[in-house]
Amino acid sequence: MNTDDSMDLNGRLLIAMPSMGDSRFEQSVIFICSHSDKGAMGLIINKPTDDLKFRDLLKQLEITAPPSGRSIQVHVGGPVEFGRGFVLHSADYDQSEATMKVGDGFGMTATLDILEDIAMGDGPDQAILAMGYAGWGPGQLEDEIVRNGWLIGDATNALVFGRSDDGKWQAALELMGINPLLLSAEGGRA
Repeated sequence: MNTDDSMDLNGRLLIAMPSMGDSRFEQSVIFICSHSDKGAMGLIINKPTDDLKFRDLLKQLEITAPPSGRSIQVHVGGPVEFGRGFVLHSADYDQSEATMKVGDGFGMTATLDILEDIAMGDGPDQAILAMGYAGWGPGQLEDEIVRNGWLIGDATNALVFGRSDDGKWQAALELMGINPLLLSAEGGRA
């Protein structure tokens, strides 16, 4: 498939279709942090980890946090490099070279400084810690979209940070005006 140069997915959401066929991404909502002709990288924002809590991670990283410090939800960001953490956050936090601005109102930082700031009660107003990421090679994501694997939606702070994780998939679809009960696993072309 030829890559559509006009398709800019930076700062947009991918919403998994029932036809996805990959259980790792079933009912996933992915925030796209980087998209170019070289490929794409995103973070799943609605799959919290069951076995890793923020405070436990801070202990592993030897970051001391006061009892009054903040805590954020840890998510499975994707199947690639699960041992690496990425913080998707509101645009009010900026570490110059370490923070990548993504879309309107979002940033991504992958340094220990942001974890320390959050633990101390500072840092961004809103944040999600994602362990690992979802990645695609050149043209791969565009091909999955054409094959009815993903819908593309707008990212809002309320959806990304303000919803319960188990309601994000349905909320992302409803924001697009789509009733999830009416989705079909079958794709087609007119």
